[in-house]
Amino acid sequence: MKALIFDCDGVLVDTERDGHRVAFNRAFKAVGLDIEWDVPLYGELLKVAGGKERMRAYFDRFGWPEGRGESRDGLILSLHKRKTDIFTDIIASGELPLRPGVARIVDEAIAAGVKLGVCTTSAPKAIDGVLDLFGPERKARFDFVHAGDVVKKKKPDPEIYELAKQTLGLPASECVVIEDSRNGLMASTGAGLPTVITTSTYTVDEDFSEAVVVVPELGDAPDVRLTLDDLRQLASKRAA
Repeated sequence: MKALIFDCDGVLVDTERDGHRVAFNRAFKAVGLDIEWDVPLYGELLKVAGGKERMRAYFDRFGWPEGRGESRDGLILSLHKRKTDIFTDIIASGELPLRPGVARIVDEAIAAGVKLGVCTTSAPKAIDGVLDLFGPERKARFDFVHAGDVVKKKKPDPEIYELAKQTLGLPASECVVIEDSRNGLMASTGAGLPTVITTSTYTVDEDFSEAVVVVPELGDAPDVRLTLDDLRQLASKRAA
């Protein structure tokens, strides 16, 4: 095992319910749209990967705002920029901490010389704010961050993880991915990468049969669920 690749939302921080959903709602309100994505509705919308794509799917289903000067594409882009700024402020405020065990396993990876990366559909500015939670020394040890529209097809398409393999120059058998959703699992395993699932608020009941292991979190002492050595052993068993 020479590389550890993280998804962001739901893996590094449990962001969806109380981060992204709240930021979308505040962005809608800020531009005068009478839209409120409640917790169950947002759970449905999460089946669509990507924030811009999620808004488009919502408007296609429930109707586009009328009487606005910008085009539909312009509306999506402006809303998404505002939402990203709001989300970044939420992260910076400390309202949403790193999930248990994430900083620990990053430290274990750094000590072992394991490369670190992130593959996410989130906007680059949003993931940059999340990585700030690690502190500057840990953040600087991430070898790459593939975010937002860096690929044409988002998860569950494996394109972003194929890009990660190219970036690392490593075979799939020497990498481990940590994901939290079925879409993410399909993307990573579609690229042949052994994948660990840490379930999050919206994904706990999804089908993760292709994962090497499923846990509620990585965990911190005294309730550590998975260590770097555990990940290495699980990945080697799957490769065999």
